[in-house]
Amino acid sequence: MSFLSTCKDGRILLNVYVQPRSSRNGLGGIHDNRVKLALTAPPVDGKANSGVIVFLASLLGLKKKDLEIKHGLHSRKKGVLIDGLGEEEIRARILSAISA
Repeated sequence: MSFLSTCKDGRILLNVYVQPRSSRNGLGGIHDNRVKLALTAPPVDGKANSGVIVFLASLLGLKKKDLEIKHGLHSRKKGVLIDGLGEEEIRARILSAISA
């Protein structure tokens, strides 16, 4: 299983594993077929969820409205729907950021 999949509506589902209250924001590799995402935001009042959207939108060069957390609002394991980029482009940008 990959950390990316294409939904029936054409949007891409990105599976992430969020590590809140980190010392910095960034990608930390692949963890259990999910992209590990370290965020400085705490997991309270939706701050970590907002941080996921802001970080990924910036990384992928998209607007925040193009991303939506589909599942995992109260979990470290989240599924983020992405509109506006293809699966291969998203994979390339994420893997490039991980290796940087």
